[in-house]
Amino acid sequence: MAENEEQQLNYVEETILKKRKNSEDWAIRRRQQLLERQWKIKADKKLAFKRPEDYIKEYRSKELDLVKMKQRVKRRKTSSTLSSRLLFVIRIQGKKPVHPQIQKILMSFGLKRKFSGVFLKATEGTLAMLEKVEPYVTYGYPNLKSVRDLIYKKGLAKLEKDKVPLTDNNVIEQALGKYGILCLEDMVHEIFSVGRHFKDASQFLWPFALGRPDSGFEGKKNTFKNGGDSGNREEHINELIAKMT
Repeated sequence: MAENEEQQLNYVEETILKKRKNSEDWAIRRRQQLLERQWKIKADKKLAFKRPEDYIKEYRSKELDLVKMKQRVKRRKTSSTLSSRLLFVIRIQGKKPVHPQIQKILMSFGLKRKFSGVFLKATEGTLAMLEKVEPYVTYGYPNLKSVRDLIYKKGLAKLEKDKVPLTDNNVIEQALGKYGILCLEDMVHEIFSVGRHFKDASQFLWPFALGRPDSGFEGKKNTFKNGGDSGNREEHINELIAKMT
């Protein structure tokens, strides 16, 4: 008698377990279906709102970008002297449709995202390229404090396409020790002085992800010298760096 009751109890428990598993499987399938439906709705909305006039507007915007870039190149006056050998460049626009030629320059600098920043060696060629993409960037000559703050507070190493925090000098030594760069201070010195291995050091650093300044950017249509945000700030870039780090 007791044995029969035990068998019945085991059968009931097994049935309950099967029902529970079926319920869990159904819940998982249902959740997956809902997620797929949500993604489809979002995709359909994007297609629905992309009207022909939107494509025309985007095309005209890109072409206008190209025309303005050519005008800036014609107006440019080549300077024989540079205030510093080092530049820090920040991208201040991101969502607006960009002409492929302008996008190519931004990508070559590593400025893929809005509020990203990079160190560049100041040359006439670099300044000429920056003027071509002037509405999208602001730049200037960083001082030693700015370089140190950026590397210590925002610095990330680029190791096989991975972002690695610069919290261990061993990371720097393993990658750049052959150039005599063994620690953060060596990195700061190499960047600020634009040393022999500046290119290796700057490429070792991931583009800096900066914070939006409290006041934002209000005058992107005008250059900094004309009361706007874009273009060459020269030494005033240090004030902006302080706000964004």
